[in-house]
Amino acid sequence: MATFIISGSRGTDDPTMATLPFMAAKTAKEQGHDVVLWLWNEAVTSARKGSANHVVGVNLTPLKDLLAAIQAANIPVWVCGACAVARQIGQGDLVAGAVIKGMPDYIKAVAERDRTVTF
Repeated sequence: MATFIISGSRGTDDPTMATLPFMAAKTAKEQGHDVVLWLWNEAVTSARKGSANHVVGVNLTPLKDLLAAIQAANIPVWVCGACAVARQIGQGDLVAGAVIKGMPDYIKAVAERDRTVTF
């Protein structure tokens, strides 16, 4: 088993790229790996309640279904705190399983993980 931190930077501005980190996190978990999903930049909007309902990438599983699978698999979803503040997103705005984290948390996780995948 490997450990992954998978990060995404795109949100509703690019539905296909917004979906890919969720697909990768789901797949890694299904393969038995330990996964953390880190959302930064516009990707933080994907963790806002209701936002995933409207995101469908080209020929991809709807984001709402991937988010439900990630929540069911208990994959931690970390939301960049500075990015969330810039978009007026607070902890209470986030879906279940998503938490606001800071850059120190992200860097520590990257240092401890076997692999980093970035979208």
